[in-house]
Amino acid sequence: MASENSRVVLSTRARRAAAIGAVAACAATLAGCLGYDGVINRGAVIEERKVVQVKVGMPAPQVLALLGTPSTTSTIGGDAWYYVSQRLERELAFMPQEVADQRIFAVYFDKSKKVQRVADYGLQDGKIVDFLTRTTPTAGAEFQFLRNMFAKLLSF
Repeated sequence: MASENSRVVLSTRARRAAAIGAVAACAATLAGCLGYDGVINRGAVIEERKVVQVKVGMPAPQVLALLGTPSTTSTIGGDAWYYVSQRLERELAFMPQEVADQRIFAVYFDKSKKVQRVADYGLQDGKIVDFLTRTTPTAGAEFQFLRNMFAKLLSF
């Protein structure tokens, strides 16, 4: 009889341990979902109070101190600074993300490096900026480029 009671106690302990293990495993898998709000901000997120402080005639160093380093500048002449930001949203951590909002705040300078004008562009004004691939689309296929390059090397 004593051995039968000890079997019941061991069986109860094993069930209890299995239940606690199952709850712990379930909690561990759901812990990855905690704290995820589905919003990812990329780029230069500038506060609105700083944007309104940029005025026509302001010198470039003052704009730099106010807004920080621009995301990019114009490639010809360097007379424009662009602050690019994006807000991405997705329902769950493993779902694909979608661009919910994009903002490009542009500051244009004159020849004396003073603010000539400012512009605020949104998604409705252009294309989505691709932060990840860091590639520039070019005309022509890559195969054509390689073939032309080898043809020039072998023509010597």
